[in-house]
Amino acid sequence: MTRPNPRHLLLNLMTAADDQTLSARDAVAGCALFGITENSVRVTLVRLAAGGLIEAAGRGAYRLGPNATGLASDVAGWRQAEQRLRDWNGDWVAVHVGNLGRSDRTALRIRDRALALLGLCELERGLYLRPDNLLGGVSAVRERLYKLGLDGDAAVFRLADLDPARDARARTLWDGDALNRRYRDIRQRLDAWLAKADALEPEAAARESYLLGNEAIRHMVFDPLLPEPLVDTAARRACADLVQHFDRAGHAIWRQLYDSFRHTAAAPGDSAVH
Repeated sequence: MTRPNPRHLLLNLMTAADDQTLSARDAVAGCALFGITENSVRVTLVRLAAGGLIEAAGRGAYRLGPNATGLASDVAGWRQAEQRLRDWNGDWVAVHVGNLGRSDRTALRIRDRALALLGLCELERGLYLRPDNLLGGVSAVRERLYKLGLDGDAAVFRLADLDPARDARARTLWDGDALNRRYRDIRQRLDAWLAKADALEPEAAARESYLLGNEAIRHMVFDPLLPEPLVDTAARRACADLVQHFDRAGHAIWRQLYDSFRHTAAAPGDSAVH
């Protein structure tokens, strides 16, 4: 069985909760499905709180903290991603980071994540591009990048009239065929699982829905949202629709599981973590 990282699992469970709060009891019970011990859960909760990623939300309950809410809000936008697109006229959004340092590993990690979340790829050293097909154009991309932690000294601008050779090379920065195969593969795996879900035991259904759903959502979050003819946009929309349906089904499964936890004898983990 795949054992997720306790930190990522707890943050994901908190984000997915209906009111975005998670009790210590439910955290322990949910993580136990993946073989994660109560002690590991409690240690992880303490570390997340110390880092400002979570905060107390009443006795023995937690919600996302100030250092996680911004990224979580941006990541959650995958559900409305298709509504944030516009027709592509061949221009590009460009980001130049060649003047930024590379010695600060934390800053570099944040920069790379921001660029990846916006689907930007490196054309030449320090110059990243994506098709200018997002609503709001360059201004909207610039705002999102800065909110995601990109250094304010990075130049974000519209790039038009690339020479034919660079324009042709820019169009190959993303593997469109691989993306199309991924859309089909995700749909096939999710469809196959949904067809058998009712026959699974509740704990198995919760565990498997999390693992499958988390992987599929990650693909959607980091999808570059390319226009035609770089990818099959109809295949992407169909995939996104099914992932949303699967996500709702997964939420329902976890809600039922939490309800069953609360109707059994009180489990360890009811008290607050200190």
